[in-house]
Amino acid sequence: MSDVITKAVATLNEKIDGGFDGTAKFNIEGEGSIVIDKDGARAGDDDAEVTLTASAETFEAIMTGEQNPTAAYMTGKLTMDGDMGAAMRLAGVLG
Repeated sequence: MSDVITKAVATLNEKIDGGFDGTAKFNIEGEGSIVIDKDGARAGDDDAEVTLTASAETFEAIMTGEQNPTAAYMTGKLTMDGDMGAAMRLAGVLG
């Protein structure tokens, strides 16, 4: 598992704290995937309600608050496949 994925899983688990009631997957280009569900975040490639894909740089900027996820989506830095409602719920949990 890459260091980017390991760090991202830890950061997401701190932010989510068991508060997400759906399933989502982050694909970090060139690094791997993270699945988020009611149990928290973990490295994996399971099916999810929504899949969000971004570069490692964009993902890190979203996690640190330097990049607004909606703005990243609108400018094509973040792509989404699946349920927009799940993506919105995730955004609400991540703050």
